Amino acid sequence: MSNKGFFITGTDTEIGKTCITAGLTVALQNAGLRVAPIKSLAAGQFQDGEGRWVNEDVQHLHAAQTLGLTLDEVGPLQFRTPCAPHIAARLEGGSIDRDALLQKVRATAAKGDVALVEGVGGFRVPLNDQWDTADLAVDLRLPVILVVGLRLGCINHALLTAEAIRSRGLVLAAWVANTVDAAMPHVADNLAALAAGLAAPCLGHVPRLASPDPAAVAAHLTQLSALLPVLPEA
Repeated sequence: MSNKGFFITGTDTEIGKTCITAGLTVALQNAGLRVAPIKSLAAGQFQDGEGRWVNEDVQHLHAAQTLGLTLDEVGPLQFRTPCAPHIAARLEGGSIDRDALLQKVRATAAKGDVALVEGVGGFRVPLNDQWDTADLAVDLRLPVILVVGLRLGCINHALLTAEAIRSRGLVLAAWVANTVDAAMPHVADNLAALAAGLAAPCLGHVPRLASPDPAAVAAHLTQLSALLPVLPEA
């Protein structure tokens, strides 16, 4: 699996990776690509109206895609407890199997022209004693899109994450600025510092949206041409 998609990571947890991944799904579909969004693993489920245990992020990505994927294909590994995935796995009496997870992610990715594989939390979240989400990105051999949550401290978090990405031999293909703190001062200055420090294309700046549905997010991802050098032909 090489250059058939992107690994989506973020500067922290709860900074909008899933909303951005769903927006990218819609934007790339609008460009004529068959997109397979994948939440590689997710911790935290609730019961829907039919009594099924589901994860909110997986639901969000599933609703954005038009490929006809099942919820299990979009979310190949889900845990009930909302905590770090290696802890959730232990609480449920098991552990995260590297080979099994990679096989499931690759199987879903193969169904589309391009896969968007979303990590969990930040870039280096432990999955078991020998494997973390940075290793997952390396195993998939995908260029990385970094979601930067705009709030105080984001420049430091973004530059450290970019350094970690490149130290693993991965390509930082692009980044997205996602507004976490709508009252953050000096946004333009922060964006300029991020652009200079990250040295990668910015796909767009997403404001704080009243309803962050995938189409609304996609409308702010206006620089998708930056991805064309590493995208397959539609």
